[in-house]
Amino acid sequence: MSTAVESKTDAPANEPEANKLFRMCIKYQGSDLHLKVGLAPSMRLAGVLRQMQLPPLTTHDMERLMYPLLNPRQRGILDEEGGVDFAHIILDGDVETRFRVNLFKARGRLSLVARRVSNKIPTFEQLHLPPSLAEITQYDQGIIIFAGVTGSGKSTSIASMLQYVNERERMHIVTIEDPIEYTYKDDKSVINQREVGIDVIDWDIALKHAVRQDPDIILVGELRDRDTFNAAMHAAETGHLVFGTIHAGTAPSTISRLLDLFPRDMHSSLRQSLAFNLKAVVAQKLLPTTKEWAEKGVTRVPTNEIMRMNPTVKKLILNEEDTKLGDAIRIGMSEGMQDFTESLRQLVVAEKIERAVAFEVAPSPESLKMALKGITINQPGIL
Repeated sequence: MSTAVESKTDAPANEPEANKLFRMCIKYQGSDLHLKVGLAPSMRLAGVLRQMQLPPLTTHDMERLMYPLLNPRQRGILDEEGGVDFAHIILDGDVETRFRVNLFKARGRLSLVARRVSNKIPTFEQLHLPPSLAEITQYDQGIIIFAGVTGSGKSTSIASMLQYVNERERMHIVTIEDPIEYTYKDDKSVINQREVGIDVIDWDIALKHAVRQDPDIILVGELRDRDTFNAAMHAAETGHLVFGTIHAGTAPSTISRLLDLFPRDMHSSLRQSLAFNLKAVVAQKLLPTTKEWAEKGVTRVPTNEIMRMNPTVKKLILNEEDTKLGDAIRIGMSEGMQDFTESLRQLVVAEKIERAVAFEVAPSPESLKMALKGITINQPGIL
């Protein structure tokens, strides 16, 4: 595809003018829409930003296109905080396409990045996720944390896990989201989705309500601060299975990221809570696929690090020996754990990613090199 993208598309006359750009993203299967003053609209195709064949946007253009998309509450958040998240829905008959939108100010002018969210929740197989994630959904209570940077596919993977439960178990699942990304259809489970700012005023009230709604599973979205984490932990302690996300690079570093939410004098009690309530941490990164897989329509696949709570991991967390958690993961493969090195090795062997890509993101290129040669590194005792 050339750098410029043809900008012709059909759109109903009575919908917001900005929908023409969103529909372009749908038409060309773009993953993200980017709008910035001074540049032509762009979309991300197969991981690469491409400009549309349109004139550069002016400040007036952005205000004319964006403000009609906001309700009064969202406009107030944008003006007060300098940015706002919301969901934008494009309808084509009975087909609904959702975008997760971040509208923000940069140098005093509006910019937008919108992530297109697939209508259909993909399966583990379609996402190329480790099968062991199915086992993680079977806990009766506790907290499961997905770690990764923005755009690493955390929300999609959790949606796949919840859909797995929905298709197999008679549960009540409550999600608290800002905004709602994937919409579920009740199957064997009953699913109630609440959007902060529309269905409920804020996260705190939503979480207080959630534990009174007879849930089996609660999705709390991002563990963004101390209050959200405390509420999620309380829900886990009172007999619910809780899913949450956090910005962290690896499974072991997730522990320190959670501790960073609290003052030092609270770390000991927090470690106690984590040791008894944390069930698993799944860290994820998205990587570009080989040409062969890209031609099949699979442009990115996840590499996952999985840390599950066993006696060794629990003891290391309680004893503040977080630096040894990586070793615990490596020797816990028989219990459904894996580190990034093993995940990358599997992806290379399956020819889903290029060796160069694997070595670029590998925590230890030397360990990956040895793993690809079939050499097992004996770990020192960690107890």
